[in-house]
Amino acid sequence: MKVILLADVKKLGKKDQTIEVSDGYAVNFLFPRKLAVQVTKKSVEVLENQQEERKENEAKAKAEAEVLAKRLDEITLPFKVKTGREGKLFGAISLKQVTDELEKQYKITIDKRKFIDKGPLDVLGYWDLKVELHKGVIAKVHVHIEGEEK
Repeated sequence: MKVILLADVKKLGKKDQTIEVSDGYAVNFLFPRKLAVQVTKKSVEVLENQQEERKENEAKAKAEAEVLAKRLDEITLPFKVKTGREGKLFGAISLKQVTDELEKQYKITIDKRKFIDKGPLDVLGYWDLKVELHKGVIAKVHVHIEGEEK
């Protein structure tokens, strides 16, 4: 019996894949657990529509990420931190502080786990942090750390 998988099944196949299985396996295991449906004209149409919709959503999300990447490239986030006599920082700027500042000043929400550069910003100067907004879309967030002596 030919079936379309509705979810990934170990040692059988991936979601949306059309495969051939025995009738008993399909009726007694796959169908009751809603892991597959039988191949019919209607089920093939539904599968094609779902795949087309996913592609459209993916393209839309990528376009939005590219627009956000251009916007982020124009922004420089300033941070003033206390420093010692020799310009050493007391503490560091974390990714959480960077995301909070983006949210507060520009209403841009980015998950801190999307940052590729994970290290703390613990030296004065300009930093370019890379963020993966979408698969294949990487933006830079510019950060300027200024010191103010204690």
